[in-house]
Amino acid sequence: MRKIDSHQHFWVYDKQRHAWIDDTMQACQRDFLPADVQPILQQNSIEGCVAIQVDQTEADNDFTLGLAENNSFIKGIVGWVDLQADNIEERLQHYSSIKLMKGFRHILQGEPDDKFMLDAKFMYGISLLNKYGFSYDILIKPHHLPYAIELMAAFPDQRFVIDHLAKPFIKARKINGWKEGMEALAAYPNVSCKISGMVTEADWNNWKPEDFTPYLDVVFDVFGAKRVMYGSDWPVCNVAGGYAGVLNIIENYINRLTQNEQEHFWAKNAIEFYRLDD
Repeated sequence: MRKIDSHQHFWVYDKQRHAWIDDTMQACQRDFLPADVQPILQQNSIEGCVAIQVDQTEADNDFTLGLAENNSFIKGIVGWVDLQADNIEERLQHYSSIKLMKGFRHILQGEPDDKFMLDAKFMYGISLLNKYGFSYDILIKPHHLPYAIELMAAFPDQRFVIDHLAKPFIKARKINGWKEGMEALAAYPNVSCKISGMVTEADWNNWKPEDFTPYLDVVFDVFGAKRVMYGSDWPVCNVAGGYAGVLNIIENYINRLTQNEQEHFWAKNAIEFYRLDD
């Protein structure tokens, strides 16, 4: 069975540029490059990954593209572009000529304005993505869900994917509010969800596999097996158990799915969403 990891990161660690990697995340305070993860992917029979932006600069795109050109297991890249820029269409035209660039992301969860994604210029940038064949990753927290619903309702032809289940309050065992928001998002057939980033929303040192079951139940129930995809969130997952721990949670959970559903979850959905075979 083919397996694709739809959510990984690479960086050359810089204390100032990566200030979000604070001292509680010491496991991530170093360089993480393809040579670090390739053996892990091979050990787990995962054929490739999608590399997701870390810095909100086009220089980060260049860095990741350079890695991908020399490491064929990086099947695609989700980069960053300033969707509010006056020359946004010119930049999208530029990136549309680069086969490995599959989509874009903005760190919406870090914006002081929770409604940032509904800014007119930002939404204009989103409106151009489909024209150039790009997907969009949505990085938000539960309190952003009402605004994400409004954004996705405005662009029914745009491929969106929710990163990290929109970061539910797993440690606090809170599900109300988040559940209703995810149900509303799933009503739009152009929206998918990554099963990623869960361990970092749990109790890092004391989580149990069953802590995640209520949240996985919601996502699989409302999105269905053909609109969810596996992502490790490596190396960020290292703060709460590492790659094997993440994979074990997911493998045990999806044993309940049919063979066909598992094939879609592990690879087919990511390949189709990101157009990895194009």
